[in-house]
Amino acid sequence: MDTEKIARENIFRKSADVEGIPIRGYDFDNGVNYEKLIDSLASTGFQASHFAKAVEIINKMVKEDVTIYLGYTSNLVTSGLRDIIRYLAKHKKVHVIVTTAGGIEEDFVKCFIDFKLGKFSASGELLRKESINRAGNIFISNDGYCRFEDFINPILERLYKKQKEDGTIISVSGLIKELGKEINNEKSIYYWCWKNNIDVYCPAITDGSLGDMIHFFKYNHPDFKIDVSDDIHKLNEYTITRKKTGIILLGGGVMKHHICNTNMMRNGADYSVYINTGEEWDGADSNARPDEAVSWGKITENGESVKVFGDATILFPLIVAKCFVK
Repeated sequence: MDTEKIARENIFRKSADVEGIPIRGYDFDNGVNYEKLIDSLASTGFQASHFAKAVEIINKMVKEDVTIYLGYTSNLVTSGLRDIIRYLAKHKKVHVIVTTAGGIEEDFVKCFIDFKLGKFSASGELLRKESINRAGNIFISNDGYCRFEDFINPILERLYKKQKEDGTIISVSGLIKELGKEINNEKSIYYWCWKNNIDVYCPAITDGSLGDMIHFFKYNHPDFKIDVSDDIHKLNEYTITRKKTGIILLGGGVMKHHICNTNMMRNGADYSVYINTGEEWDGADSNARPDEAVSWGKITENGESVKVFGDATILFPLIVAKCFVK
């Protein structure tokens, strides 16, 4: 047996022609040009190239003036991304927002107090004794939620009075608009959503401080109601009539599914960008790749989509810079 020949045939096999972008990184011998540095990610490979694909897809959304659905988890409003999202609402860069309860209330809490940078390693026991809440490496004084209650209770009283007078039961999106109007603060995401008539949906409205406030309010107003059915009908009817849709999802959970599910009503979104760190092995929709959504009709079969595995606090500001600000 000619072992050398066999080994050589197995190792030194002639390749088929491979088409595609040559892999290249940024050349710092040319100095620092941040625009070109970000552009170079397209030819870097791995998640850098997925990021570049996300930029390409979102730029198509903007260029083609599609209806853009932005979804984000509450922790991103806890972070400095709150200010990035506020920019998008202020300048009417997105058309529909879906988030969770913390993504609503913490925007308002930040109108009363600053959140502070801490450490992931800080002792929860010691922070609890000082009434400081920790979200990752961000510290949140509990005083902010006390001030939030002072802000929201008169609004709930007014809505309850109207409910008793004429039977009007406010929707969740209607409540968010009321809060955005009453906060009257240009630092708030939802102030600008109210001002620019951008609908904000929060299917998990009670899962946070807002739920706590409603819980305490009902001790004295046990028949107070908020209508959740109005929003799902309104959102689905709106989505069905859109000519083209694009979805940008930062994180997973209920907001991700809510946006994908409403696009199922029109047989799928045309463009989709996911940014999260989840792996799909557990079958959760939170972590699923866009191809799974195609199987449900949440993304069109011929639509353009990409999932970027990464931290939205790093990636999304760069996306906004490349796609919405330029």
